[in-house]
Amino acid sequence: MWKEIPVPFYLSVYFFDVVNPKEILQGQKPRVQERGPYVYREFRHKSNITFNDNDTVSFLEYRSFQFQPDKSRGLESDSIVMPNILVLSAAMMMENGPMSLKLIMTLAFSTLGERAFMNRTVSEIMWGYEDPLIHIINKYFPNTFPFKGKFGLFAELNNSDSGLFTVFTGVKNFSRIHLVDKWNGISKVNFWHSDQCNMINGTSGQMWAPFMTPESSLEFYSPEACRSMKLIYKEQGVFEGIPTFRFVAPNTLFANGSIYPPNEGFCPCRESGIQNVSTCRFNAPLFLSHPHFYNADPVLAEAVSGLHPNPEEHSLFLDIHPVTGIPMNCSVKLQLSLYIKSVKGVGQTGKIEPVILPLMWFGESGAMEGETLQTFYTQLVLMPRVLHYGQYVLLALGCVLLFIPIVYQIRSQVGGGQSVAGAERSLACLLGGRRGSDQIPQPSLPAVPTDTFSLQPTSGGSPRSLPGLGSCCCILASLAYSVPTSLPILGGLGTLPWRGCRWFWVTRPGT
Repeated sequence: MWKEIPVPFYLSVYFFDVVNPKEILQGQKPRVQERGPYVYREFRHKSNITFNDNDTVSFLEYRSFQFQPDKSRGLESDSIVMPNILVLSAAMMMENGPMSLKLIMTLAFSTLGERAFMNRTVSEIMWGYEDPLIHIINKYFPNTFPFKGKFGLFAELNNSDSGLFTVFTGVKNFSRIHLVDKWNGISKVNFWHSDQCNMINGTSGQMWAPFMTPESSLEFYSPEACRSMKLIYKEQGVFEGIPTFRFVAPNTLFANGSIYPPNEGFCPCRESGIQNVSTCRFNAPLFLSHPHFYNADPVLAEAVSGLHPNPEEHSLFLDIHPVTGIPMNCSVKLQLSLYIKSVKGVGQTGKIEPVILPLMWFGESGAMEGETLQTFYTQLVLMPRVLHYGQYVLLALGCVLLFIPIVYQIRSQVGGGQSVAGAERSLACLLGGRRGSDQIPQPSLPAVPTDTFSLQPTSGGSPRSLPGLGSCCCILASLAYSVPTSLPILGGLGTLPWRGCRWFWVTRPGT
């Protein structure tokens, strides 16, 4: 799962189509129309995996993108009007340069047919287009741009890696699992103006340490943003039956230094809610923010017509399974904007009023699904739940099995005692005997001379009639074969053993 991520990731891109480019050059307020989404399936795989001796593993992660027409609202052949990043960025860089150089730049732009706004297809904006200006810059000002040939906003990302990550495995120190040790061989970058902002903190953005709590935070390093980002816990939730913790961006993520002092290292800053990334993007006046300037200073959205920020569509979140630290559902949304203005001496900039003009925003999303989701649910949710309730079932069954022999033993003892007691009570009732020293109350019986009657056992199954006794014959019953009993005899006849007797009769001597 770590090497080949089974979760399908999608890149959804929205462009801000400039409706009134000519009016903007005349100093009017920009109007834009959101176009998209243009959806791409993102494929990731790790290679050059090397386990190091210091409890770390190094790897390169390659990414490629494939357009998904069925999920998109439009085609890659659609035309978009947007600012010419190369022309306007070059003009801003020359703002404080000599006027002669600006005039030369204006002449060069005119010769090459470069304008402040351009009309390009989605495919060209994403993956690059040929521009003679790029060839000239690379020829006379080498290493100015990190790319050669085509220029595109995502040209560097397709079929390429995001840098060499070295992360801790957690074998020796579990608390450091997934944390980034180095990126491209360095433990901090040099894009910003403070050590804190330059630090590479957190993970590579794919997995986090397990056993999270609401006090936990998600921190990861983003090569595209050239910085580490920290998300905070918001709420518990459930994704396809799996419990999750939702983490969101704090209000201070893109706040300027005057509102949140730790962000001072990312300055020079403008309005709060946008981050200047020019130092890691060939000094172009590019800014990173939430889409539609959500959670930013309201003046930014008010300066451009057609922006409608709202948290449901434009906030980012990650839903993490707290026990494993694995993302279940995520949506990271960011916007790229360009600062444009009129530069005196560069004719292509006209009378443009200073404004942060959004170029596009994109969302990287992924959700666990299919067989991977079912396996995850079975092993980490269903089985623990079965085991949890199973222990109570087994406990109850054990109690029942323990109770059955106890009840059986009690019933056996009580039943046996009642049989003996019942037999002796029957005999004693008839003969007025006693057992031991326990006197059994009896009704008074007439005195019987000892030389007149005697008790005789019979082994037969039924009583015999007693001649001459008539109704005086007393038949005794209910003594079981298995119960040894001594029957006290009236008149001092002593104690006789009676075993296995069912029937008795009383006879006179000589009969």
